Amino acid sequence: MTLATFFSDGTLGTPAAFLTAALVGLAFGASLERAGFGSSRRLSGVFYLRDVTVIQVMFTALTTALVGLAVLERLGLVDPAAVHRVETFLAPQAVGGLIFGVGFVMGGWCPGTALVGLASAKGDALVFLLGAMLGSLGFAAAWPALSGFAEVGACGVATLPQLLGLSTGVTTLLVVLMALSVFVVIDRFAARKAAGAAEGAAS
Repeated sequence: MTLATFFSDGTLGTPAAFLTAALVGLAFGASLERAGFGSSRRLSGVFYLRDVTVIQVMFTALTTALVGLAVLERLGLVDPAAVHRVETFLAPQAVGGLIFGVGFVMGGWCPGTALVGLASAKGDALVFLLGAMLGSLGFAAAWPALSGFAEVGACGVATLPQLLGLSTGVTTLLVVLMALSVFVVIDRFAARKAAGAAEGAAS
């Protein structure tokens, strides 16, 4: 027996779905705050190699979700078709990712963490969210001119196992190994940085 989802049942627009999304969002926001993502200094620090907490938390979240979903699918509890997957459009998503990254560096927030910062009464988070809203309105106004570009590089629903030509299990294992390798590199980097700081303080 497979588990049903709001997507597979076609009930994404129901009050139950919105309530579930709100509860998940609150739990997600609380987790971000506890992980230190309510500080723009910590978030932007990853780009300047001052703080790698963002990488550690995000890799942990991604690998946990990936392994959990792969196990549920393997046990037959979740049908892959019941999970909503966003289609891939190479050109617009690449450009959007670049704009998002530049905005992240400049503002020190992403939309989700900015809401966490706003809940913590961070003024710069409010400014960032206002800018994001203006940007969204500008994008909506320019949509007639951008609609053609939004379809460039359409690949449908493309998954990593499909692109690599590997099974879901093997792909999951490779991603986990990559995450563990990143954690090792981060730990060594942090240790060297701490040692350098200690030597500087001693001198």
